[in-house]
Amino acid sequence: MVNELGGHTRIFIPKYGQINERRHQLHEVIRLSGMNLVVNDIDMPLIIKVASIPKERMQVYFIDNEDYFKGRGLYASEDGKLYEDNEERAIFFAKGVIETVKKLNWSPDIIHAQGWIASLVPLYCKFYFKDEPLLANTKIITSFFTPPFEEELAGDLFSKIVFDGIAPEQMPELKSPTLDAMFTNAAQHSDGIIIASDGVSDVVKNNIFNSSKPFLKLTKDSDVLTAHETFYQSEF
Repeated sequence: MVNELGGHTRIFIPKYGQINERRHQLHEVIRLSGMNLVVNDIDMPLIIKVASIPKERMQVYFIDNEDYFKGRGLYASEDGKLYEDNEERAIFFAKGVIETVKKLNWSPDIIHAQGWIASLVPLYCKFYFKDEPLLANTKIITSFFTPPFEEELAGDLFSKIVFDGIAPEQMPELKSPTLDAMFTNAAQHSDGIIIASDGVSDVVKNNIFNSSKPFLKLTKDSDVLTAHETFYQSEF
């Protein structure tokens, strides 16, 4: 839809283990790869792979790292146990997306975050990358869906974000790293919000409704394309 209206869209997702590189013709982009991202004082190599969706004239960039994504699922192992480093995976993804945008020298009008692993993108855009000129006029929109799991993340998310120089007062709720807390923080630091399913928790919805942020609530009868077009153009 965005492309048909004259825009230009790029997709950034983790290179999860179930993504078949051969079938989808992924290839590493050397000029974009080759940097390390620091997560909790440890250098983690960032690998960028890319594939295209020719019909839609769209590039898909895969944020990859052997420790965080190779052979691994979305958030849990095959036995249903959450990965103990999910909080680091989310930090790595947030940094990796913006570092890739910088290497592309691309200044997006809108960054639209979706999914639990992208829930730190608004926080990192607003504070960790606050002095990045390419993001000076970028608006952050976050869509919220039914949370995929209820357990807390295992690692110390709060201290690892503080290590990156983000002030504690920007994220007090992350001391208890539940998805409700992460989604609440994402809503707080987004410029616009979309409630995309009926399963969004009451905690998150109440925070959204009590804020002054522009928001769109989709229903099963919504014309999704028209709703997004109107929301993008009228609010941003």
